[in-house]
Amino acid sequence: MSSQSINKTISSLCDDFSTGRPLANILSNFTISPPPIALEHGLPQLAPFLGREFTGLDGLQEYFTLIGDLLTIKSMRFDAQDQWVVDIAKGVVCLRGYARFSAKETDQSWDEVFIYRIEGVGNECGEWKVRRYEVWADSGAAYLALKGLLEKDANG
Repeated sequence: MSSQSINKTISSLCDDFSTGRPLANILSNFTISPPPIALEHGLPQLAPFLGREFTGLDGLQEYFTLIGDLLTIKSMRFDAQDQWVVDIAKGVVCLRGYARFSAKETDQSWDEVFIYRIEGVGNECGEWKVRRYEVWADSGAAYLALKGLLEKDANG
């Protein structure tokens, strides 16, 4: 798979996230077969979207719906392509993102830097699609904000 195909899909996925496009747009970047997986690392006791694999398009829909039901995301942006770590042979991209998150129920917010590790595969049309989407983020801040225990307007 070419770096151009990989970069195109990752750019599309990041644009879909950062501009708040509909879930269907986001899901179009993922494989159908093999079934895609989303995993946001953290203890599952901290938030319902943490610490478990969401598998298949239905699983991804559940994951992104949980995030959307619980959190508001503002000012999302990602590092430029020249700062991504790309392993073409393994079909893996790691990149950093930035956003302001707010818990909808408590209105508590925090600034965050998070990491994506995205693994993909080529399809029969020569396109690269996301097969595994992993996130490392501040699960502690999410937990505290969801519980109303985060200091007002925390940065972090």
